[in-house]
Amino acid sequence: MAAAAPDLRWTLAAPDAVAILRRQLAVAGRSLQDPAGAALAQAVRWWPVSSAEVNGGRAVQTPVVDLGDGPPLLLLHGFDSCFLEFRRLAPALRQQGYRLIIPDLYGFGFCERPAHSDFTPALVVEHLAALLQQLDGPVSLIGASMGGAVAVALARRCPDAIKALLLLSPAGLTGRPMPLPPGLDRIGVAFLAQQWVRNRLCRQAFADPDRLVNEAALEIASLHLRAPGWAEALRRFSRSGGYAGNGAPLPGQPLRALWGCQDRILRPPQRRAAMALLGDRLELVEQCGHLPHLEQVPRVVAALMALLPMGAG
Repeated sequence: MAAAAPDLRWTLAAPDAVAILRRQLAVAGRSLQDPAGAALAQAVRWWPVSSAEVNGGRAVQTPVVDLGDGPPLLLLHGFDSCFLEFRRLAPALRQQGYRLIIPDLYGFGFCERPAHSDFTPALVVEHLAALLQQLDGPVSLIGASMGGAVAVALARRCPDAIKALLLLSPAGLTGRPMPLPPGLDRIGVAFLAQQWVRNRLCRQAFADPDRLVNEAALEIASLHLRAPGWAEALRRFSRSGGYAGNGAPLPGQPLRALWGCQDRILRPPQRRAAMALLGDRLELVEQCGHLPHLEQVPRVVAALMALLPMGAG
């Protein structure tokens, strides 16, 4: 059964928000219809991530999937999503001998949302920079959709900590920020909370929705909407303008990108702009929509192997 509509009255100030978030993921690990999603939820650990810029230095409780041994890979999800979007890619990458680190981005998913905080692109990156300090040595990045723009910004912010980047249908590399004014931000978030909207967006994200979109997929696509503070944090992020024009200058690390030929989330003008920016580092993928890591897992793994020869992290 698809997730129920979120309670938009839940605010960032809920005193027991972290306890609610922990309980939600514990329940998801037992009850999700998608076995791969349930397994990933069971692998969540809660990391206290501290940064002077984020939450005034007080630790933000952050759900992080930490699986496997070997060269570390940091996987970054897209806009209004969570770590569960990597449920199909994670097992394939583990088979290649990687250690997977999959956090929820600041202000998204099931990450703690401090009541007084803004939720801006800059703070998303600062939160990840603080998370990197808890790891031993440099990592490689996989960033999907908005996570691609986050990956590029993080690679510029922490050049010594990032070895290489694989971007999957990266959003926010080109264009201009478009902040939503007060009033419209609330309308936009309320629109995104509608179950029929979530279902339509989920189908639109795939080249072959009849094969890949079922009740289990719809459940995961809406699960995080019930997290305390989801609506308010998304409203504040939307008022910031989000990620746009974030690609230039490209970071100096090795970089490769995949873009689905049937992507109906990012339109042809956005594809052309990305191709102009990335050149031959961007590869088009047939029979693929906006989510290569859910629809074309072998192609993503092959692209990573080409970027990191012999499985080097």
